[in-house]
Amino acid sequence: MPYPSQIDADSILVAARDAIELEGVSNLSLNKLAATMGVKASSLYRYYKNKTALLQAINQQTVYQLFEALAPALEHGASAVERLTHGAKLYMDFAIANPQVYGMVFTNTIDDLRPNPDENVQLVLPYQQLFAEICGEAHSLAALRGYLALLHGYAMLLLAEQLRRGGDLQQDYEAAVRAYISGWQR
Repeated sequence: MPYPSQIDADSILVAARDAIELEGVSNLSLNKLAATMGVKASSLYRYYKNKTALLQAINQQTVYQLFEALAPALEHGASAVERLTHGAKLYMDFAIANPQVYGMVFTNTIDDLRPNPDENVQLVLPYQQLFAEICGEAHSLAALRGYLALLHGYAMLLLAEQLRRGGDLQQDYEAAVRAYISGWQR
């Protein structure tokens, strides 16, 4: 059994995320997580005072990882439309690759588990600026909110396997994103 000093906050987050992806958030317990990591549960409490603190940290980390995954979109293509369209693809790729933690973050209604809103605003500002290029500063926040709602809604329907009527789902998603963005163009 490794010494507690061989674990840290990051390794606990990785192990907890892996456990959630395998078994779902409802099956996560600090005792099971500690056993998986080969340490005593008390070792985890040195880093996270309870399951709520751990889940909040996972939620914030997931938001950071989502925006890290989206970062190439800011460099992709010459126009704001191209960058937002590419961002939509990267967003869906992230949701599909991380279905349990993605769902946990974006369907959460418990205040103590919510990621830090001030930090999240900083993460999303570059995308609002892209919309400002498309529709002007006055409408950029409304456009951003709709864009994120479209991406999230489509991701949740896809993850819940609700889009079963045939056709190319990726192609339909891209068409919906392009149509949405073009609706905001001046």
